[in-house]
Amino acid sequence: MISEAFTEMLPGLELSALLNILAGVGLASLRIGSFFLASPLFGYKIIPLQVRIVVSFATSFLIFNSIPIPNILELAGPSIFLVIFQELVIGITSGLLLKIFFSSAELAGEKIAASTGLSFAGLVDPESGAQTPVVSQIFSFFMLLTFLSLNGHLLVLAILLESYKVLPIGTNDFNLQIIKLGIDAGGLMFKFGALIMLPVVVGITLLNVVIGVVTRSAPSLNLFSFGFPITMMAAFILLYLCTNTIGGNFNSVSEVAIDYVARLVEGLR
Repeated sequence: MISEAFTEMLPGLELSALLNILAGVGLASLRIGSFFLASPLFGYKIIPLQVRIVVSFATSFLIFNSIPIPNILELAGPSIFLVIFQELVIGITSGLLLKIFFSSAELAGEKIAASTGLSFAGLVDPESGAQTPVVSQIFSFFMLLTFLSLNGHLLVLAILLESYKVLPIGTNDFNLQIIKLGIDAGGLMFKFGALIMLPVVVGITLLNVVIGVVTRSAPSLNLFSFGFPITMMAAFILLYLCTNTIGGNFNSVSEVAIDYVARLVEGLR
Protein backbone atom coordinates (compact mmCIF):
# COMPACT_ATOMS: atom_id res chain seq x y z
CA MET A 1 0.00 0.00 0.00
CA ILE A 2 2.79 2.43 0.89
CA SER A 3 4.66 1.62 -2.32
CA GLU A 4 1.53 2.23 -4.40
CA ALA A 5 0.91 5.54 -2.64
CA PHE A 6 4.43 6.80 -3.37
CA THR A 7 4.17 5.61 -6.96
CA GLU A 8 0.96 7.60 -7.42
CA MET A 9 2.55 10.71 -5.88
CA LEU A 10 5.76 10.42 -7.92
CA PRO A 11 4.90 8.80 -11.26
CA GLY A 12 7.87 7.17 -12.95
CA LEU A 13 9.84 6.85 -9.70
CA GLU A 14 9.70 3.62 -7.76
CA LEU A 15 9.92 3.50 -4.01
CA SER A 16 13.20 1.58 -4.11
CA ALA A 17 14.76 4.25 -6.32
CA LEU A 18 13.51 6.98 -4.00
CA LEU A 19 14.97 5.24 -0.97
CA ASN A 20 18.25 4.78 -2.85
CA ILE A 21 18.38 8.52 -3.56
CA LEU A 22 17.61 9.45 0.03
CA ALA A 23 20.24 7.04 1.32
CA GLY A 24 22.77 8.47 -1.13
CA VAL A 25 22.02 12.01 0.01
CA GLY A 26 22.41 10.86 3.60
CA LEU A 27 25.83 9.38 2.89
CA ALA A 28 26.89 12.48 0.97
CA SER A 29 25.84 14.70 3.86
CA LEU A 30 28.06 12.90 6.37
CA ARG A 31 31.31 14.35 5.07
CA ILE A 32 29.93 17.86 4.67
CA GLY A 33 27.92 17.75 7.88
CA SER A 34 30.86 16.63 10.00
CA PHE A 35 32.96 19.36 8.41
CA PHE A 36 30.34 21.98 9.28
CA LEU A 37 30.27 20.76 12.88
CA ALA A 38 34.06 20.75 13.31
CA SER A 39 35.09 23.83 11.33
CA PRO A 40 35.44 27.22 13.03
CA LEU A 41 33.43 28.95 10.32
CA PHE A 42 30.24 26.92 10.59
CA GLY A 43 30.72 25.35 14.00
CA TYR A 44 29.89 28.29 16.26
CA LYS A 45 27.61 27.30 19.10
CA ILE A 46 25.48 30.37 18.46
CA ILE A 47 24.39 28.66 15.22
CA PRO A 48 21.69 26.15 16.19
CA LEU A 49 22.43 22.51 15.48
CA GLN A 50 19.21 22.23 13.48
CA VAL A 51 20.37 24.97 11.14
CA ARG A 52 23.69 23.23 10.53
CA ILE A 53 21.94 19.94 9.82
CA VAL A 54 19.55 21.60 7.36
CA VAL A 55 22.45 23.36 5.62
CA SER A 56 24.34 20.06 5.38
CA PHE A 57 21.41 18.27 3.76
CA ALA A 58 20.70 21.22 1.47
CA THR A 59 24.32 21.26 0.31
CA SER A 60 24.20 17.50 -0.21
CA PHE A 61 21.12 17.85 -2.42
CA LEU A 62 22.89 20.50 -4.49
CA ILE A 63 26.00 18.39 -5.11
CA PHE A 64 24.22 15.04 -5.35
CA ASN A 65 24.29 14.92 -9.15
CA SER A 66 27.93 16.03 -9.42
CA ILE A 67 29.57 13.43 -7.16
CA PRO A 68 29.87 9.67 -7.57
CA ILE A 69 27.36 7.89 -5.34
CA PRO A 70 27.66 4.10 -4.95
CA ASN A 71 24.74 1.75 -5.06
CA ILE A 72 23.39 1.53 -1.55
CA LEU A 73 22.53 -2.15 -2.00
CA GLU A 74 26.22 -2.91 -2.56
CA LEU A 75 27.07 -1.32 0.79
CA ALA A 76 24.44 -3.21 2.73
CA GLY A 77 25.83 -5.05 5.72
CA PRO A 78 28.68 -4.35 8.13
CA SER A 79 30.64 -2.47 5.45
CA ILE A 80 28.23 0.47 5.71
CA PHE A 81 29.57 1.25 9.19
CA LEU A 82 33.11 1.47 7.82
CA VAL A 83 31.91 3.84 5.10
CA ILE A 84 30.12 6.05 7.64
CA PHE A 85 33.19 6.12 9.87
CA GLN A 86 35.43 7.04 6.93
CA GLU A 87 33.15 9.88 5.83
CA LEU A 88 33.01 11.29 9.35
CA VAL A 89 36.79 11.11 9.73
CA ILE A 90 37.38 13.01 6.48
CA GLY A 91 34.93 15.77 7.36
CA ILE A 92 36.03 16.15 10.97
CA THR A 93 39.72 16.14 10.03
CA SER A 94 39.17 18.89 7.46
CA GLY A 95 37.26 21.00 9.95
CA LEU A 96 39.78 20.47 12.74
CA LEU A 97 42.63 21.52 10.45
CA LEU A 98 40.92 24.88 9.96
CA LYS A 99 40.21 25.16 13.68
CA ILE A 100 43.87 24.52 14.53
CA PHE A 101 45.01 27.37 12.31
CA PHE A 102 42.27 29.68 13.58
CA SER A 103 43.42 28.92 17.12
CA SER A 104 46.70 30.71 16.41
CA ALA A 105 44.81 34.02 16.51
CA GLU A 106 43.18 33.12 19.83
CA LEU A 107 46.52 32.02 21.25
CA ALA A 108 48.17 35.30 20.26
CA GLY A 109 45.30 37.31 21.71
CA GLU A 110 45.45 35.49 25.04
CA LYS A 111 49.20 36.00 25.36
CA ILE A 112 48.94 39.69 24.49
CA ALA A 113 46.13 40.13 27.00
CA ALA A 114 48.11 38.32 29.70
CA SER A 115 51.22 40.45 29.17
CA THR A 116 49.38 43.79 29.06
CA GLY A 117 46.82 43.35 31.81
CA LEU A 118 43.91 43.23 29.38
CA SER A 119 43.04 39.70 30.45
CA PHE A 120 40.81 41.12 33.18
CA ALA A 121 38.23 41.94 30.51
CA GLY A 122 36.71 38.70 29.26
CA LEU A 123 33.81 37.63 27.10
CA VAL A 124 32.14 34.31 26.45
CA ASP A 125 33.59 32.72 23.34
CA PRO A 126 30.68 31.89 20.99
CA GLU A 127 32.60 28.90 19.62
CA SER A 128 33.86 27.16 22.75
CA GLY A 129 31.49 28.64 25.32
CA ALA A 130 34.41 29.47 27.63
CA GLN A 131 35.42 32.91 28.85
CA THR A 132 38.29 34.39 26.85
CA PRO A 133 39.95 37.83 26.83
CA VAL A 134 38.49 40.55 24.67
CA VAL A 135 41.72 40.80 22.68
CA SER A 136 41.44 37.12 21.80
CA GLN A 137 37.85 37.64 20.65
CA ILE A 138 38.86 40.60 18.48
CA PHE A 139 41.68 38.60 16.92
CA SER A 140 39.32 35.68 16.27
CA PHE A 141 36.83 37.90 14.43
CA PHE A 142 39.69 39.62 12.61
CA MET A 143 40.94 36.21 11.50
CA LEU A 144 37.46 35.17 10.41
CA LEU A 145 36.96 38.35 8.38
CA THR A 146 40.34 37.90 6.73
CA PHE A 147 39.47 34.32 5.83
CA LEU A 148 36.11 35.37 4.37
CA SER A 149 37.64 38.28 2.45
CA LEU A 150 39.94 35.80 0.71
CA ASN A 151 36.92 33.66 -0.23
CA GLY A 152 38.41 30.97 1.94
CA HIS A 153 35.00 29.50 2.74
CA LEU A 154 34.28 29.01 -0.96
CA LEU A 155 37.71 27.55 -1.64
CA VAL A 156 37.40 25.10 1.24
CA LEU A 157 33.96 23.97 0.11
CA ALA A 158 35.30 23.52 -3.43
CA ILE A 159 38.19 21.46 -2.07
CA LEU A 160 35.77 19.38 -0.01
CA LEU A 161 33.66 18.81 -3.11
CA GLU A 162 36.79 17.69 -4.95
CA SER A 163 37.43 15.15 -2.20
CA TYR A 164 34.38 13.19 -3.39
CA LYS A 165 36.19 12.64 -6.69
CA VAL A 166 39.55 11.92 -5.09
CA LEU A 167 38.08 9.42 -2.62
CA PRO A 168 34.52 8.52 -3.62
CA ILE A 169 32.04 7.32 -1.05
CA GLY A 170 32.50 3.63 -0.37
CA THR A 171 36.18 3.52 -1.37
CA ASN A 172 38.34 1.79 1.21
CA ASP A 173 41.71 3.20 0.08
CA PHE A 174 41.93 5.55 3.04
CA ASN A 175 45.43 6.95 3.58
CA LEU A 176 46.26 7.32 7.27
CA GLN A 177 49.30 9.47 6.44
CA ILE A 178 47.03 12.51 6.64
CA ILE A 179 47.42 12.31 10.42
CA LYS A 180 50.87 13.85 9.94
CA LEU A 181 49.18 16.96 8.55
CA GLY A 182 47.42 17.48 11.86
CA ILE A 183 50.71 17.23 13.75
CA ASP A 184 52.37 19.71 11.39
CA ALA A 185 49.39 22.04 11.71
CA GLY A 186 49.77 22.02 15.49
CA GLY A 187 53.36 23.19 15.16
CA LEU A 188 52.38 25.90 12.70
CA MET A 189 49.69 27.08 15.11
CA PHE A 190 52.34 28.01 17.69
CA LYS A 191 54.56 29.48 14.99
CA PHE A 192 51.86 31.79 13.65
CA GLY A 193 50.71 32.61 17.17
CA ALA A 194 54.23 33.76 18.00
CA LEU A 195 54.47 35.81 14.81
CA ILE A 196 51.16 37.54 15.48
CA MET A 197 51.91 38.48 19.07
CA LEU A 198 55.65 39.16 18.63
CA PRO A 199 55.53 42.92 17.80
CA VAL A 200 53.20 43.76 20.68
CA VAL A 201 54.84 41.48 23.24
CA VAL A 202 58.35 42.73 22.40
CA GLY A 203 57.20 46.34 22.75
CA ILE A 204 55.51 45.63 26.08
CA THR A 205 58.60 43.79 27.32
CA LEU A 206 60.84 46.76 26.52
CA LEU A 207 58.34 49.07 28.22
CA ASN A 208 58.35 46.88 31.33
CA VAL A 209 62.14 47.11 31.43
CA VAL A 210 61.92 50.91 31.30
CA ILE A 211 59.25 50.96 34.01
CA GLY A 212 61.40 48.68 36.15
CA VAL A 213 64.39 51.00 35.81
CA VAL A 214 62.25 54.05 36.66
CA THR A 215 60.69 52.45 39.73
CA ARG A 216 64.12 51.23 40.82
CA SER A 217 65.54 54.73 40.63
CA ALA A 218 62.48 56.22 42.34
CA PRO A 219 61.30 53.70 44.97
CA SER A 220 58.53 56.03 46.09
CA LEU A 221 56.64 55.35 42.86
CA ASN A 222 54.04 52.61 43.12
CA LEU A 223 54.69 50.01 40.45
CA PHE A 224 51.01 49.19 39.92
CA SER A 225 49.63 52.72 40.00
CA PHE A 226 52.42 53.98 37.76
CA GLY A 227 53.19 51.10 35.43
CA PHE A 228 49.81 49.49 34.91
CA PRO A 229 48.07 52.44 33.17
CA ILE A 230 51.12 53.08 30.99
CA THR A 231 51.25 49.42 29.99
CA MET A 232 47.59 49.38 28.98
CA MET A 233 47.89 52.59 26.97
CA ALA A 234 51.01 51.27 25.27
CA ALA A 235 49.18 48.04 24.43
CA PHE A 236 46.44 49.91 22.55
CA ILE A 237 49.01 52.06 20.74
CA LEU A 238 51.06 49.02 19.73
CA LEU A 239 47.95 47.17 18.54
CA TYR A 240 47.05 50.17 16.41
CA LEU A 241 50.55 50.50 14.95
CA CYS A 242 50.86 46.76 14.28
CA THR A 243 47.46 46.34 12.63
CA ASN A 244 48.91 45.93 9.14
CA THR A 245 51.50 43.44 10.36
CA ILE A 246 48.91 41.42 12.25
CA GLY A 247 46.58 41.50 9.26
CA GLY A 248 49.38 40.24 7.02
CA ASN A 249 49.97 37.35 9.41
CA PHE A 250 46.26 36.53 9.39
CA ASN A 251 46.42 36.51 5.61
CA SER A 252 49.31 34.05 5.73
CA VAL A 253 47.45 31.85 8.21
CA SER A 254 44.39 31.75 5.94
CA GLU A 255 46.44 30.81 2.89
CA VAL A 256 48.32 28.07 4.75
CA ALA A 257 45.06 26.73 6.21
CA ILE A 258 43.50 26.45 2.75
CA ASP A 259 46.67 24.84 1.44
CA TYR A 260 46.65 22.25 4.22
CA VAL A 261 43.03 21.32 3.53
CA ALA A 262 43.96 20.89 -0.13
CA ARG A 263 46.95 18.75 0.85
CA LEU A 264 44.69 16.66 3.05
CA VAL A 265 42.40 15.98 0.10
CA GLU A 266 45.36 15.13 -2.13
CA GLY A 267 46.63 12.77 0.57
CA LEU A 268 43.43 10.77 0.33
CA ARG A 269 44.54 9.28 -2.97
